[in-house]
Amino acid sequence: MSETLTEILRRRLELGPITVADYMRLALGHPTRGYYRTRDPLGGAPGGALSAPGGDFVTAPECSQMFGELLGLWSAHVWGLLGQPDPINLVELGPGRGTLMADALRAVRLVAPGFHAAVRVHMVETSPVLRARQAKALEGERVEWHERITDLPPGPFLLLANEFLDALPIHQLVKHDGEWRERQVGLSPQGEFTFLTATAASPLARLLTPDVAAAPDASIAEVSPAIRGAVTAIGRRLAHYGGAALLIDYGYAKPAAGDSLQAVRRHEYHPVLKDPGEADLTAHVDFEAVGQAARLTGVDVHGPIEQGLFLTRLGIVERAKRLVRDLDRAQAREIVEGMDRLIAPQRMGSLFKVIGLGPAGLSALPGFLG
Repeated sequence: MSETLTEILRRRLELGPITVADYMRLALGHPTRGYYRTRDPLGGAPGGALSAPGGDFVTAPECSQMFGELLGLWSAHVWGLLGQPDPINLVELGPGRGTLMADALRAVRLVAPGFHAAVRVHMVETSPVLRARQAKALEGERVEWHERITDLPPGPFLLLANEFLDALPIHQLVKHDGEWRERQVGLSPQGEFTFLTATAASPLARLLTPDVAAAPDASIAEVSPAIRGAVTAIGRRLAHYGGAALLIDYGYAKPAAGDSLQAVRRHEYHPVLKDPGEADLTAHVDFEAVGQAARLTGVDVHGPIEQGLFLTRLGIVERAKRLVRDLDRAQAREIVEGMDRLIAPQRMGSLFKVIGLGPAGLSALPGFLG
């Protein structure tokens, strides 16, 4: 009988503690036992049927078809600003079930057929389970799958990434006696997974902003070289080939000390170190660090702004009014509920942020100017 991920991790930790980042990598991406490698974790259903969500969590594309539709129309508009390159690679990072891309392509097929004809779809996805779901959702479209951003083909591209960055590994640092030390995962005397603190200062403390670095002892800070690396890879490709990118995730516009690492299972918070590989692990995205990494590649950065404001500027309210005209009361309620979940400040509207990357000199990307 094959080992569980808990058993694999315990054997590894008997050799010594590992970083929080390495724990996340193993829990989420272990080749045979990682969370994202072994299941479809998503609740909801394409089109926004949330009454029986299932899964572990629900993302924006599963809340409402309008999310993917508006991002598709955003892409078509930006394609025009770029001079309508043909072909153009339309890329999605962490594409879930393929719902966002399916909704986007349906919208542009109707409204911008020239863009749809020029598009070559590329999905960056490591999960065999989700690749199969994406292939079904995108049946009839030209699609290629890739393991990494660096595997994408050359040429201009438009990139969409919804809730991709929050699952990339973070390092946590703990301030102890005035210095920042790596937070680790190890074994307690009873053999249980537990958090420990390294005995020496961490070189990653150089990534902290002055305000965060000045936090008092016992504070926790988070940095993510993995997020910076992903954004750098995107920015370099944009600077070289041309195009634009849209990154949407939950997080904070300005960095702050604090522990945002969380596990979610069956739509409930779950202990972070319990049942590795059986719960989703994520952390808040530092959008200031995202912007800094992108600017270093020579691209322009737009935002971040709140998701609610972004989608409202793209016309989600008007789109909802058109959709409900010919629907019965129950269907109309689903449309309005999906929109509210996406844009209401107390729901996803304020917590989720949107940042755009574009070529130097492009005056504005849609949604970022009032």
